[in-house]
Amino acid sequence: MDIAPIAAVASANAAELTQSQVGLSVLKKAIDIEAAGALALVQAVPVPSAMPSGTVGGVVDTWA
Repeated sequence: MDIAPIAAVASANAAELTQSQVGLSVLKKAIDIEAAGALALVQAVPVPSAMPSGTVGGVVDTWA
């Protein structure tokens, strides 16, 4: 009985598993980088100052 084909299949399976794990790791790292960039953009947006009610610009005319 020749076991070479079985060994070749097992080796190919292990290589595919490793490749999948590396691909998943790269994907997770890319998602983390994108999340950090998005968080930086959100934090860069200035917080609008609160205006007291009744001042100029505090009321929106909805009848226009």
